[in-house]
Amino acid sequence: MTHILVIGSGVAGLTAALDADSRPGVEVTLVTKATLDQSNTWYAQGGVAVVTSADDTVASHVADTLVAGAGLSDDEAVEVLCAEGPEAVQHLIDRGVLFDVHDGQLARGLEAAHSHERILHAGGDATGAAIAAALIARLRDSDVVIRENTMVVDLVVEGGRVTGATLLDGGSIEADAVVLATGGAGQLYPYTTNPAVATGDGLAMALRAGAVASDLEFYQFHPTSLAVPGNPLVSEAVRGEGAVLVDRDGRRFMLDVHPDAELAPRDVVARGIAAQMARQGGEPVRLDATGLGAAFLAERFPTIDATVRAHGMDWGREPIPVTPAAHYFMGGVRTDLWARTSLPGLFAVGEVACNGLHGANRLASNSLLEGAVYGRRVVDAVLDPEVAPLEPFDADWAEPVTTTIDGEGPSLSRADLQQLMWDAAGLTRDARGLEDALAELGRSAVRDATDVKSVEDANLRVVAQAVVQSALARRESRGGHFRTDFPQPDPGRAVHSGVVVTR
Repeated sequence: MTHILVIGSGVAGLTAALDADSRPGVEVTLVTKATLDQSNTWYAQGGVAVVTSADDTVASHVADTLVAGAGLSDDEAVEVLCAEGPEAVQHLIDRGVLFDVHDGQLARGLEAAHSHERILHAGGDATGAAIAAALIARLRDSDVVIRENTMVVDLVVEGGRVTGATLLDGGSIEADAVVLATGGAGQLYPYTTNPAVATGDGLAMALRAGAVASDLEFYQFHPTSLAVPGNPLVSEAVRGEGAVLVDRDGRRFMLDVHPDAELAPRDVVARGIAAQMARQGGEPVRLDATGLGAAFLAERFPTIDATVRAHGMDWGREPIPVTPAAHYFMGGVRTDLWARTSLPGLFAVGEVACNGLHGANRLASNSLLEGAVYGRRVVDAVLDPEVAPLEPFDADWAEPVTTTIDGEGPSLSRADLQQLMWDAAGLTRDARGLEDALAELGRSAVRDATDVKSVEDANLRVVAQAVVQSALARRESRGGHFRTDFPQPDPGRAVHSGVVVTR
């Protein structure tokens, strides 16, 4: 009997657990630190990018993904995603996900940097919740052992192999394979579209265990979060439907920034907004969706519509204030195309992983598809080691950068760490800010982990230092990483970075 431990309950973790449970001779335990519905997947609005129409092609989806990746996406990882996407989406449908339809066909929308209308959505702008709810329902009817409200503290490594995980309550879980599906780390920043649970736990555990992580300097900031406390997301799809960005005088400023204006890659739009905000003294810009009409907005984007109205705004009649916010981590635990990490017995899928797919900038709506595709592939890799040859990681991966996690100064509060990261490693970076941040992080001590929050804080501290170290090492601008002191991409640096933790 093979025991697989899955940590995390987003689309990647749920898919991996369900697929593994369907195989003979397999026991599966799924652990999540909160409830099953607390994940980035649940809050994802935009949709799933996948080829489902005769006028679209896998080659086109691949090309769009590579362009968005700013020269750093791994071609083979992109091919896998786009080619296996339709089958993975069919599996979601078979498991009860009800995507929206129009005239008897799957409804397809357009989002930034896509050359075709290929974005599937569910419940208008509640795609992630629809996917998670359907998979959770299947999970509860399966033989998977579910452990909610269970905090994993660290991985167990014996003889160079991961053999399980330790828990905050003092217990442990042994496993033949551990699959990290813990999502991103949006709580590194004070302004984020991520839920409170996105504290980089899986990445921190993997780093402490000695796994290699890659491309941690690349963080995607969503251009449009509602400029209110909590920064609720205003989906890319709103601009895909025709909404435009205007300054305080009502002028469309993105036309001066990029030929594709509001539909330019996310990093371009986010920096364009930030620059315009700076020109108007920090005042948020406005998203003008009035041309779409109140009735359309309420039907197509019911979640956003309810959020906007809850804050006393009528976006069918007036533009709404928006600002960039941390949204998606392109970097993560380094894996191959079968989710295998540099540590035997440890696998990683979804946002916590980095196989080179997203490069320097994720194409809109590729993340849910990634979880669905690679959440299936990881099970094959765990159960059939011969499914693909296990080879050394591609030589294009750069030499790892070494960082440390133990400081002797006072601990940083979470709020102070978040502000430090926003100022030094946010939308724009430079050497001085990164060096100062690295020094401050290096001085700060990590408090004893006695409860969930202190474990999360320790994890954020580890991830923050690795992100800053990686951003300092990449002396160029590319995708989600923009250095004001190196504002242009360097063709010689179109390689993946690497980082490991030493004590």
